[in-house]
Amino acid sequence: MRQDCTAIRENNEGFKLCVTSMRGVKDLSHQNITSVPSSLSNETQYVDISYNAIQTLEGTEFSGLSQLCFLKAAYCGLREISATVFTHTPALKILNISNNDLPFIPDISLKQLKILDLANNLYTSYEKPACFQNFTKLDFLSLGSPAALSVSYGDFDALMNVSVQHLALGAGTHWQKYESGSLALIKSLKKLSLFASFCGTFGMFENLLVDLNVTQAKMLRFISLFPDSCNVSDNPFKNLRTMPFIQNLTLENTWINSTFMVVFMKNVWLSPLHELSFVNITYNEDTPDGFHLPTINHTINLSSVIFNGVNHYQYRYPTINMSFEAFSRLTYLKFSGTGMNILPCRVMTALPSLEILDLSDNLLTESGFWWTPCSHSSVFAKLRKLSLSRNRFSSLSFISQKTHQMNTLESLDLSFNSIHLDGECYWPAQLTELSLGNNNLGNSVFAYLSSDFEKIDLSKTGITSIMQKDLTRFSKLTHLTLSSNSIQVIPVDLSVPALLSLHIDQNAITSISREVLAGLPRLQKLKAGGNPFVCSCDSYWFITAFNNSLIVDWPLDYTCNTPLSFAGLPLSEYKPSKLWCEMWLQAAVALPVLIVISAAVGLAFHKCDGAWYTKMLWVWIRMKRRGKKRSNILNNASFSYHAFISYSNQDSDWVDTHLVPTLEGAGFSLCVHERDFVPGEWIIDNIINCVESSYKTLFVLSKHFVQSEWCNYELFFAQHRAISVHRDSLVFILLEAIPTNSLPKKYLRLRSLLRQQTYLEWPKDDRKQQTFWASLKSRLHIADK
Repeated sequence: MRQDCTAIRENNEGFKLCVTSMRGVKDLSHQNITSVPSSLSNETQYVDISYNAIQTLEGTEFSGLSQLCFLKAAYCGLREISATVFTHTPALKILNISNNDLPFIPDISLKQLKILDLANNLYTSYEKPACFQNFTKLDFLSLGSPAALSVSYGDFDALMNVSVQHLALGAGTHWQKYESGSLALIKSLKKLSLFASFCGTFGMFENLLVDLNVTQAKMLRFISLFPDSCNVSDNPFKNLRTMPFIQNLTLENTWINSTFMVVFMKNVWLSPLHELSFVNITYNEDTPDGFHLPTINHTINLSSVIFNGVNHYQYRYPTINMSFEAFSRLTYLKFSGTGMNILPCRVMTALPSLEILDLSDNLLTESGFWWTPCSHSSVFAKLRKLSLSRNRFSSLSFISQKTHQMNTLESLDLSFNSIHLDGECYWPAQLTELSLGNNNLGNSVFAYLSSDFEKIDLSKTGITSIMQKDLTRFSKLTHLTLSSNSIQVIPVDLSVPALLSLHIDQNAITSISREVLAGLPRLQKLKAGGNPFVCSCDSYWFITAFNNSLIVDWPLDYTCNTPLSFAGLPLSEYKPSKLWCEMWLQAAVALPVLIVISAAVGLAFHKCDGAWYTKMLWVWIRMKRRGKKRSNILNNASFSYHAFISYSNQDSDWVDTHLVPTLEGAGFSLCVHERDFVPGEWIIDNIINCVESSYKTLFVLSKHFVQSEWCNYELFFAQHRAISVHRDSLVFILLEAIPTNSLPKKYLRLRSLLRQQTYLEWPKDDRKQQTFWASLKSRLHIADK
């Protein structure tokens, strides 16, 4: 029992104290390994190597684990631990090497150590090595060995200047010797958990209480103090009366008879104790009258009494005869796990100061708690909190009516029952907190609750969805628990302005949007772990913008479920691009980029005469649409002219005196714009018609030609005709040398043509001119065929 409780404390505190990411957790228990693996990464914070066959820890076993904070090596058969094995683990704060075979308490150096568990080993003495003097931050120490049967005076010298707050001592064996003054050396001790038996040697136990009074310890916990066969005839707790600092006493996992109980309670009555607990005890009535405590003219100091797990040795209800008036200061009473099925009538009225009553884990029903023979118009004069958890209650409407008898009741726990919604519920106005967890109630449960409720627990109640209309009535609601249901979506229109705490963990929620929590302006605590989160931009704001200090289970319980590439990744390590997820940032970046691109395109459009090409394209499209009906017969058309002459007006002298007379004198028909253009028609139409009516187009190239806009048009249309109809219809006559690099950018096509196509160059030599004319005429003669 003690070891289980220690483990729970250890794990809870260990994860909270040490682990910041599940990536740092390495569970190697039950792996049949014989040594610590060398493959552990340097980000490891928690290592569990329990239940393996590791007999020694030595050398550089933990080399490189500078972040190791929690090491658990229980049930490994450890026999030896080297003094230098933890040299490379400066951050180690929790060390559990319990339940091994260590023959002595190891000499180790760990200056940051806060929790050390050495229980259930095989050392024969509780004497600590000198290294314990350096454990200046040690808070909890557990020591125990079935072979250590005595405590000597010097065993705790090393802890004199160590601030140990809680000491767990013993392994359940019967101690043979305890030297007075041994524990008195631990000046900082506030709590002792003693797991040892003193049957027949109660003198040692009395000396131990004297030493604990010297330490001014406030909490004592005795486990298995009396074995089942022990006959307690002495008064081992009489020193409680002279211990002014003691406040809390717990008897756990022990056998208690009615005779001892009477003697024990007399000591408690006269002691300064405020809290008394009995945990997992076996009670036996060895007297015919049962537990009979005579009236004493002294008001007991107890304010809290706990019975948590009572096994009755006899096959009948225990007989208790005592004056409840003596417990006038009692504010907290717990009867849990006692098998109770009827609540005694006097408990309801004879405890005037009782504020908290816990009757969980019993066999109570409506008829057993509100027992018919008990006729009281008013019960529990000051009761504020009532727990009926883990019983057999079923009717919510009946319970709601009966709570009107409890005029001060503020909190009611009905979790883990068989509650069903059987009718309208009428709750008292002062009742502000209700727990219905672990009852199968469904989505309609909200209609059976009071608008005065401030705290509602509906964890694991079969809720699959929540709507804004479900929560609209609860204007005072400050705490809402919906854990372990099947809720998939939190509505974006959710509005609970007074809500301070929201638990939605262990559901089927994939993301929490900004709009959801915008309706919870006062939220101070959120628990949403254990949900199948989608790692996408929907979760981006939750990681970056939401205050993670408000999330009570962050970051360990938050991992990516989808997409598969991120499955298992801690949500805290998901780092999407801010640019990818923020729309306003995308717009802020895209706008200047778009402006720059537009400016660059505009500049290139201007430099490359884009306007001229656009204009030509539009004209060409119009021409194509107009000539669509005759496009299919162009290849078989007869031409009106051998050639259309394209030239600059500044070269007209050469054309009029040389080119036209020579070719027309040889019988060729030429189209010259000054002579053959149809008056009144658009110039562009004249150009297109002449080009299409001519077999060839002669271009008289010169520096004047490339500067003429009309020549550009004629070249443009002739090029397109050559591409679509008559590929060799262009003839170039170079009147004067024109370097291709000197041509404007809009003559890119002309540059290419001059590089790829043969042109005729007008020679200055008269003899060469005859060859020029012959070559030109040969190209035009083909038209006659």
